[in-house]
Amino acid sequence: MTLAIMQPYFLPYIGYMQLMSAVDTFVLYDDVAFINRGWINRNKVLINGQEYLFTVPLKDASQNKRINEVKLADDPKWRSKLLKTIEQGYRKAPYYGVVMPLTEKVVNFATDSIAGLVHNSLVELNQYLGLTTRLVASSSIYENVHLKAQERILDICRQEGATRYINPIGGVELYDKPTFEQAGIELNFIKAKRVTYPQLSRGTQPTDFVPWLSVLDALMFCDVPTVRAMLGEYELV
Repeated sequence: MTLAIMQPYFLPYIGYMQLMSAVDTFVLYDDVAFINRGWINRNKVLINGQEYLFTVPLKDASQNKRINEVKLADDPKWRSKLLKTIEQGYRKAPYYGVVMPLTEKVVNFATDSIAGLVHNSLVELNQYLGLTTRLVASSSIYENVHLKAQERILDICRQEGATRYINPIGGVELYDKPTFEQAGIELNFIKAKRVTYPQLSRGTQPTDFVPWLSVLDALMFCDVPTVRAMLGEYELV
């Protein structure tokens, strides 16, 4: 069984989705410290041919809190504002008609926590893309917050019976392959390849490709089989 562990990111970029599609079980690491100005509650979409950073507002967010303890802002108006921004950017995209209802369902999901919002969004994306990856919140099952770093990752792998663990390429310096091998677990790192597809701006005029946006961008411009093919554009090292 192949496993990956990542902090929950809202409407993440294609590389995050590649990691999720590459494994059998994907653990949302939601009982670790919240990261200010990270990707947990922010991402980028295409507005008028340029990347636009949107933020889901939070209530008293702090790196002294765990992700699953952080609440959404009390004012619900951010939901309609975000949806209006997305509509503005993508209403002429070829798959807007099917992807916008999905986006509305994700953004309007009834929850008061950022962890809950992200977890549901990934479930919805999984279903839309026809992925079978099992999603698990680390706060819901493992009871090992006393462990740190690599030791905790290994413990989750053992509890799940994983024989392979895949980590983003940025963690090469953090994890030791021999230590994983001694535990009977193959350690790989995923390196996303740059994918491109037709993007539109200001009506039907083509524009230079803007990379590393939310997967929402790819879904607006491409059909499901095309996006599924993009999810395989990576290498394991």
